[in-house]
Amino acid sequence: MKGLVLSGGSGTRLRPLTHTRAKQLLPIVGAPILHHILDSLQDAGIKETVILISPETGNLVKSSCGDVWKGMSLEYVVQDKPLGLAHAVSTAKDLIGEEPFLLFLGDNVLKGGVKKYVNEFESKKMDSMVLLSKVDRPQQFGVAIFENDELVGMVEKPEIPPSDLALVGIYFFDKKIHKIIENLKPSKRGEYEITDAIQGLINDSVKVHHMRVDGWWKDTGLPKDLIEANTLLLQDIETRIDGQMSGGRLNGEVIIEKGAVVENSYIEGPVYIGEGSVIRNSNISAGTSIGKNCRLNTVDVGNSIIMDKCTLSAVSYPMSDCLIGEECVVKGNVDPRLNVVLGDRSVLEVPD
Repeated sequence: MKGLVLSGGSGTRLRPLTHTRAKQLLPIVGAPILHHILDSLQDAGIKETVILISPETGNLVKSSCGDVWKGMSLEYVVQDKPLGLAHAVSTAKDLIGEEPFLLFLGDNVLKGGVKKYVNEFESKKMDSMVLLSKVDRPQQFGVAIFENDELVGMVEKPEIPPSDLALVGIYFFDKKIHKIIENLKPSKRGEYEITDAIQGLINDSVKVHHMRVDGWWKDTGLPKDLIEANTLLLQDIETRIDGQMSGGRLNGEVIIEKGAVVENSYIEGPVYIGEGSVIRNSNISAGTSIGKNCRLNTVDVGNSIIMDKCTLSAVSYPMSDCLIGEECVVKGNVDPRLNVVLGDRSVLEVPD
């Protein structure tokens, strides 16, 4: 089995952060989302993965991931235009060949990875399988249609959902899907939909199996989703102190990476602190990930993502649910309801 990870798309809903990077390279718990996905595929025993990239951000993805990921070989293919998930599969067809493959949307995060789902698919020699999760707003997803607990259809973003079980951004197919996609027509929104391809398999009497995900699943399409995914992933960490801690107090699970320094600060886990960062005279609350080589002094931060090389200093009021891009500066008497998304190299300062 091969992997196919989609890392194209413009990420407009995550601007300004995606003006300078692919959305799949946004970090959670110290690493880009895409790296977490590749770890999951490698852990599941997949030896070869194709990464679909866009012309605009493809070089950044290649530079971040390389040609080999912990023994798993990587190949890249460019999708010139974002014409839907089924179109993405057809774009990668020559590299996938006739082997079964796992399609993984590169902005999705799944608790526990995909190993058990890969084992289920391969051990039972399935033709295809989808993963489903109960959601509160099925109108925003591809939704499953059931008859007597058997999957009989799929519908994309229905006004009146037939169920509350949505497609997780992880799919399993064998070579039969390629013939179906060859005969697809664009949807009303001008895209070749993967839900239409799945429906085509069902109409062609191909059994489409399904499994419900056990833990949480998150599509990180919006800033609040990215922060929530970070918070959820932090719940699985175990305390590891490779840096220095002097004064202050730790409570809960905390990772302090090599070269990081925490002085006279209170850390309420789960919290991640990246290499080379220095935290002084501050409160860092649960759900926060701090990147590499940051400098935080006299601040109160919770449930936020702070990317590499940021400086936060003497912020008068607590910061919560913030998404701070690389090399940002935040300091001074900022608004007491500070809840911001800052693009890379932004400066937010209010003088005394």
